[in-house]
Formats: sequence, C-alpha cells, structure tokens
Amino acid sequence: MSVSSSGNNAAKAEKIVGILMARFGEIPWWPGDTDEVMVGAILTQQTRWENVVRALAILKERGLCSMSAIYTADPQEIEEAVRCTGFYRIKARRLKALAAFVTDTSGGIDLMAGIPTPTLRAGLLGVHGIGEETADSILCYGFSRPSFVVDAYTERIARCAGITAPRSALKTLFESVLPEDSHVHHQTHAHIVEYAKGWCTKKRCKGCRIMALNG
Repeated sequence: MSVSSSGNNAAKAEKIVGILMARFGEIPWWPGDTDEVMVGAILTQQTRWENVVRALAILKERGLCSMSAIYTADPQEIEEAVRCTGFYRIKARRLKALAAFVTDTSGGIDLMAGIPTPTLRAGLLGVHGIGEETADSILCYGFSRPSFVVDAYTERIARCAGITAPRSALKTLFESVLPEDSHVHHQTHAHIVEYAKGWCTKKRCKGCRIMALNG
C-alpha cells in the first residue's frame, strides 16, 4: 500500500467517524460491569444481541454472571444458561477458559486493570476461542482501553467508503484517526454498528453517505 493510498484511507476513516458522530451523537452502548462485558463478549459470537441479553439475564438469576462464578461452576450449568445463544457447549468451554485466564493467569479482574494494554491483549488472544474482535471488545468495553473493535460491519463500511486497507489493518487505521480516549472508541464502534444495521443489512445503498466517499 503506497503512502498516498494510506493517507487517503486515513482521510476517509476520519470522514466516516465525523459523518456518523453527526448522525447519532451520544448513544448508550454495551452497559454492564467488567464481568458482564467479558461474558457478553463470548456469548455474542455468532448470534444476535437479543439472545445475549436473554442469556445474561438467566446467568444473573442463577448467580453465574461473573468470572469467579463461572470459574467454579459446573460446565453443564453454564451450558443450560447460555443455550439460547447457540453453540452453547462451545461457548461454555470458552467462558471457562476465559475465567481460568482471569483467575489463574491474571490474578483476578482488579489486577488485570493494571496490566498494560498490549500485554493484556496478547494474553486474551492466547485464550481458546478469543479472537481479535472479542479481545478488543473486552478491552474497549470492559477495561475502558482505547482499543478499537473491528467487526464485519466495520469492514463492510470501510469497503463501501473505498478504503483499500485489508481488514487486518483497519484497527490501526481507525486508531490513527481517533483520540486515545476509550469513550470515543466506544461511540465510534457503536455508530458503525447502528449505521450498518440500518443501511447495510437492509441494502439501502442508494443515498448512503458512506458510499459517496468512494469516489
């Protein structure tokens, strides 16, 4: 990728951020404490958010919506609670693996809060079933780190805007145009998801301001 195309990508990323901020302003997104965010980040894999909300409610009712509770829980208890999210056996194993990382490797959530972001991200990526999107969701929403979340919506909007960077480079690209403020990262990711749900998933390409950037 040439220097000129890199600069063009950054300019387009800045415009995406500005357009969406003007459109949506401040919106609430992914409430909950660090434990709940970590659980939700696993459960949201390959399912709709509505199913995650149902599963979180069940986990709370049963006293299982924390890393410490999941760490000691019987796997079958977790499976039954998260069944509505699909792939429930896989997700139960991943939740147990994450809880073990939090408890055995990191010494608990309080100590994790003091781990530098690159080190913590690398540790999360070493947990079975946690990829970049999940790790960055935990960092951004659970630990308030300026770690931008790249998902399928981000990639789609970037392509529609004519950004030529590969998906693997989108995180660095957006982080280069955003301030090191976790709240701005929260909001930008939320804006991208909301816009994509309203336009991309409904194939409302005509009149899309993001596609107008690809000129």
